[in-house]
Amino acid sequence: MQLAERIDPQPWMTETATRAVVAALTAAGQRVLFVGGCVRDTVLKHSIKDIDIATPDPPDAVMALLAAARIKAVPTGIEHGTVTAVMPERHFEITTLRRDVETFGRRARVAFTDDWEADAARRDFTMNALYLAPDGTLFDPTGGLADLASGRVRFIGEAATRIAEDHLRILRFFRFTAWYGREPPDRQDLAACGELAAKITALAGERIAGEVLRLLAAPEPVPILRLMEMHAVLGYALPEAGDFARLERLSMLEALHDCAEPLRRLAALLAYPAGARSVAQRLRLSTAEKTRVLAALAPGEALTTASDRTLRALVYGVGLECALDRLFLAHAADSSSDRNRLRAQMVAAVAWTAPRFPVKGGDLIARGIPRGPEVSRLLRVLENWWIEQDFAPDRGSILGQLDATRHAER
Repeated sequence: MQLAERIDPQPWMTETATRAVVAALTAAGQRVLFVGGCVRDTVLKHSIKDIDIATPDPPDAVMALLAAARIKAVPTGIEHGTVTAVMPERHFEITTLRRDVETFGRRARVAFTDDWEADAARRDFTMNALYLAPDGTLFDPTGGLADLASGRVRFIGEAATRIAEDHLRILRFFRFTAWYGREPPDRQDLAACGELAAKITALAGERIAGEVLRLLAAPEPVPILRLMEMHAVLGYALPEAGDFARLERLSMLEALHDCAEPLRRLAALLAYPAGARSVAQRLRLSTAEKTRVLAALAPGEALTTASDRTLRALVYGVGLECALDRLFLAHAADSSSDRNRLRAQMVAAVAWTAPRFPVKGGDLIARGIPRGPEVSRLLRVLENWWIEQDFAPDRGSILGQLDATRHAER
């Protein structure tokens, strides 16, 4: 590949773990290059998460080289040429150069190669086909540096061909546009996404969920969601979506407080619990994710003007995370809400530590309540009274209220 430019080696490139893995992979004289997101984000001066390495060596040779260097190797996708090097500091995904022999919309039958250009040609977008040598030499076989500089997300070659190879690339196109795009997307790329949008329904729900949530985490997701709707993509990926206005206001509020939450944004976009249940089932959200989205959409009293006392009761009842979700969504739903009020409510909610209810079932049994459902019922009655008193009564006062409750119920 032709040299594009040189950059100074970055800290992640020179840290002990990276140097050890590179030394192991090049012990027999082979050249390896960093590739994909770590290179793209280095050029953009963003923080680095995952480190991918490309090598001409086949997977069995990679496993042997790592073993010789006493580095744990896991064959995470060995049929597609991928081995993971496990270091205490981080993991490295090492993939043999490949070319597609046959594709099936999400899976592919590949052949290993030593041709760097062929490996670049099978990738999705030009900005993801940048290669970086450990010494800082950058290689750009598809024009990704220029696209990255101008904020242009562009398929390598023909969009329809790339999408036919992997239908998830439709959603990745919009997700990358949300994060990196500054220029209007290419019309032909958009047209290809729209024409093949129905292929999204064949994707695993978890894959769709991953792309949707990453898109929703972008600073301004609404323009891209509207673009997806305009090109008939959103209806296949997230047909339950509808409340763009609330999501837009929510995104602005979160930006003011630097607290973007993709699941909260998903709840804002869905706008009604039935939609959340449908999305959770179809996209196979985890139990925790489903619970959070449904809790955010649960009906309740108006929170935009809620007192600190009401907020404390909410935090105690649903937890801080869900309480903040409900608070943000309430303000996002009310275009006239006071942003300063939201900030004050957030500060109050975060600063408060929920106490533990100081009475247990054994306390009631000791006072003559028979074991069984009556103990649970009275505990709930007493706890609700304690909450209504703003958590002020101590254990003795609560047990005194037990006597008053039993007397009133006779």
